[in-house]
Amino acid sequence: MARIVIFGAAGQIGRRITDEAVRRGHEVTAVEPEQARVKKLPRKANGVEGDVTKRDSVERLAQDAEAIIVAVGGVDRPVHANAARNLVDVLPRLGDQPPLIVHISSGGTLEDENGQRLADAADFPAAERKDALDQADALDVYRGARNVRWTAIAPPPRNLGGGQRRGAYRTGTDRPVVDAKGQVGISHEDFAIAVIDEIENPRNRNRRITVGN
Repeated sequence: MARIVIFGAAGQIGRRITDEAVRRGHEVTAVEPEQARVKKLPRKANGVEGDVTKRDSVERLAQDAEAIIVAVGGVDRPVHANAARNLVDVLPRLGDQPPLIVHISSGGTLEDENGQRLADAADFPAAERKDALDQADALDVYRGARNVRWTAIAPPPRNLGGGQRRGAYRTGTDRPVVDAKGQVGISHEDFAIAVIDEIENPRNRNRRITVGN
């Protein structure tokens, strides 16, 4: 059993990750910035208010944690990069073995077959570009950090949503995972499995990966 803090625990992906962690018997602190969202969290999780971009929140909630999951949704401000900066600043000050960071990234940070970042392509959805570029900045923060352990997990750039918990997935590095039909995608449920698997058996220290069915 691990002590896991999940920021953004009531979001579409965060809720599935929270459910998966609870299902496996982990001690979960589920965090949202507003009390109204805290009330939506599973009863078996310890729901609390907090903000991953705020120093005092991270200091308070990460004290005894073994892993911190960042699953916050995009907002108007650059929340992902600010979260990364706050974590890499605060966590090394908490002890010799700070919690593992698992940051839920964006499919827009992945690359096409020519090595071009998907978020920079002309056909990338305009409504998602700002969030993807913020996630790219967060990835740069982690890559330049010292004295922290982190893994960024990017979902597929499309076909991500609620669905069946198949219990299987495949991993990739810089390019989206493609199935036998040339399609990309994964359910929230299987994505959550991949996230908790990485905490239970860390295999991708200090790098970005992606997953798909």
